[in-house]
Amino acid sequence: MNNRPQTRETLANEIWRACDILRRDNNCGGIMEYVEHLSWLLFLRFLDAQEEEWETQAKLAGREYRPTIESPYRWRDWAMKDYPADELLSFVHGKLIPYLQSLGGDPLRDTIRGVFAERNVIVCASGYNLKDVISIINSIDFHSQDDIFTVSQVYEELLRRLGNENRMAGEFYTPRPVVRFIVELVNPQIGETVYDPACGTCGFLAEAYLWMKRQEKTIEDHKTLQEQTFFGQEKKPIPALLGLMNMVLHGVTAPKVYRKNTLEENIRQVTQRFDVIMTNPPFGGTEGRHIQQNFPVQSQATELLFLQHIMKKLKPRNGARCGMVVPDGMLSGGGAFAEVKRTLLEEFNLHTIVSLPIGTFAPYSDVKTALIFFERPGPTKEIWYYELPLPEGLKKFSKGNPIKDEHFEEARKLWKAWDAYRKGQGPRESCLSERSWIVSIEDIKNRGYDLTARNPNRKETESLPSPVEIVVNLLEREQEILSIVEELNELLGNNKEGTEA
Repeated sequence: MNNRPQTRETLANEIWRACDILRRDNNCGGIMEYVEHLSWLLFLRFLDAQEEEWETQAKLAGREYRPTIESPYRWRDWAMKDYPADELLSFVHGKLIPYLQSLGGDPLRDTIRGVFAERNVIVCASGYNLKDVISIINSIDFHSQDDIFTVSQVYEELLRRLGNENRMAGEFYTPRPVVRFIVELVNPQIGETVYDPACGTCGFLAEAYLWMKRQEKTIEDHKTLQEQTFFGQEKKPIPALLGLMNMVLHGVTAPKVYRKNTLEENIRQVTQRFDVIMTNPPFGGTEGRHIQQNFPVQSQATELLFLQHIMKKLKPRNGARCGMVVPDGMLSGGGAFAEVKRTLLEEFNLHTIVSLPIGTFAPYSDVKTALIFFERPGPTKEIWYYELPLPEGLKKFSKGNPIKDEHFEEARKLWKAWDAYRKGQGPRESCLSERSWIVSIEDIKNRGYDLTARNPNRKETESLPSPVEIVVNLLEREQEILSIVEELNELLGNNKEGTEA
């Protein structure tokens, strides 16, 4: 059953039609539900196409091949046959999903089990809707690079819509212009391992793959990118599925993307480290005392725990590096925040901080953020700052006016000049402008390790923050105060228990 559309446009239209069918179904009314449903169907279809290739390769080599998914649970065994609607639903609910949830024994089977076992799998209420969607998916040729490219483009657009329309999805969707800018500055190379400890929908890993694929010259390069390069962890099961599918559709058939709470790892006992880390970890959340005990500097703030995790997970070699998103509250925070920042500045070279405007993560967050870039070896001697401006006429980025790649154009140009200067290949003045400046480590220490971007070139009349910035800063301070109060309550409670004993 392969009535394959002949052009990218018609294939894209068919996939959007599948989304419309799912959206009308009683079980898939919201965008989160129908994107999830489409994802697991695409995952099984892609896996079946891969199995066909692996089986052919085994036969040519004279080897016996054991399928990852056994008959009658392979896609070709049930999704390419004309089952009555009710029988199809009965098979999916009663046999297929329980079978997939029971798999294990090797990394791929463990991944499949993780996709299906750790949540309630959404399945169409109507068998007729399911049949129609399966028919569309069967029209995709997963042996064709054109088809895979088209599906990946539609899928990225779905993830973008998910981030825009579902506030909860903002936790795991980073605007792609931000991701691409970080990837470009970090510049991962073939042979280096790339890790995202809070990978969400794998935007960083997928963009890193596209960046590194340009360097691919040999079969060995291809194999390295496919099997030994990309590592990700995601706490929540649905974004873990979406991220895995995103990597697969971008062309990475064996990404090491796992559903796991990264902060459960005790960083005093780290064994696996990475060359490159790029991430947008969750901030504003809190973790319990049992999680905090995994870190030398204990705090409820997830952003501070993730920063400690990242510092420990970078390989102890010259050139190991990180680019990440942080809230402004981390840059300015004292106490535990200042303690971790002091360690960061002493053990790493924090060479670049890019301050982002309000609304960069609209519509799901107006928290003021920045991008920080650091590398081994340390210590930090001076930091280059850049203040990304809003386009003329805009008071903030928004859903209707989102941040775009071209908004980073000046930042890219000036950063290249800064990178050349710090390598002794260009003049210092070439990286300085009205929106960029350099701060010495002595000044940072004198400010109590406050890393906030304070543009010395800004006119006094422009120095007052906007009402939106004031509200955002107040909310950040309120969150910090609440976090401190909760920690004090815990400490007082523990002391009280000790006294009573």
